[in-house]
Amino acid sequence: MMTLDRYLARQFMPIFIIACFMFVMIVILLDLFTNLWRYLNYEVSIQQILTVSYYYIPKSFSYALPVSLLFSAGYTLGDLYGRNELTAVFSSGIPFWRFCMPLIVIGVLSSFFMFHFDNDVVIPTLKMKNDLSRKLLHQSNASENNSDIVVKAKGGALIYSVDYYDYTTQILEGVNIIEQNEDGSFSSLVRAPNAAWNGEYWELSNAIVYRWEDDFLRAKNHPVTDDYRESPDTFRRSAVKADELPAKEAAFLVKDLRAAGLPFVAAEADYYHRYSFSCTSFVVVILSMSMGGRFRKNILLMTLLSSLAAATVFYVMDMIAMMMAKLSYVPPFAGAWFPVFFFVAVGFFLMRSAKT
Repeated sequence: MMTLDRYLARQFMPIFIIACFMFVMIVILLDLFTNLWRYLNYEVSIQQILTVSYYYIPKSFSYALPVSLLFSAGYTLGDLYGRNELTAVFSSGIPFWRFCMPLIVIGVLSSFFMFHFDNDVVIPTLKMKNDLSRKLLHQSNASENNSDIVVKAKGGALIYSVDYYDYTTQILEGVNIIEQNEDGSFSSLVRAPNAAWNGEYWELSNAIVYRWEDDFLRAKNHPVTDDYRESPDTFRRSAVKADELPAKEAAFLVKDLRAAGLPFVAAEADYYHRYSFSCTSFVVVILSMSMGGRFRKNILLMTLLSSLAAATVFYVMDMIAMMMAKLSYVPPFAGAWFPVFFFVAVGFFLMRSAKT
């Protein structure tokens, strides 16, 4: 069996490498030509355009890997069927799924690789690409800043209302802090034109505190205090998306949104989707293998077409499931993982029942 495993791997790898290179180039060229007219309008140099494309290579590879695996696995199995090389293998009593075990291993390893590659390489390089592109096209970058922020803290005892947060300087503008009693009744209102983060807590500038005294709302200067210790990322993360952050920071985003009483379902669904979508490589390999054992005529063409059709259905189901999760029709975990579990189960069933 080791000889057959090596043989299948040798047949698969050259096709996979060529397909990967081809699809990466297609994705890069699509992005380049989509923005080319903008670069020409702002007289961006060729060197700068190439730098933007260079930063986009990791993301292009992330897009291309599942498609390349799908194409390569389907082509390899279809070609082996077309040349009747599997007749002797199946005549010896080796099941189809066992013969394809090297492809399954490649799919599993690719899924683990893609999670860490996306988390450690794609996200930072894509940010560099987007930042440089926005700079060259004279577009503002407000993704890490936010306006009209409302954040609950300390279990609802504090409610921050902020007009604007500048992530670069870590300054809050137009700060209003409502303090509530344990029963939820009003305790005081603190207002300040701005607040700056000193590394440990927020320093309020010229703050005024309003409290009820003798049935009158009286205003006094607010004394300097270190009570306001909410992390700056609490205000920043309401302006960013979970799928734009590494997995660890995305988990903190969900935690912050939940603690602040803000909508967190969409962010939680994106967080789970970070893990489930990394399994796409494994799913497309299983789909390609399951389709590869179904045909006896026009094997190569039918294997490629059926694998592509099944993968398209998978992506559509994944999109619908995520939309339902973000709208709270299904739990975030179910929305992220259901398409993966469903298609892996269907793929293994079809593969085991394939006629050999």
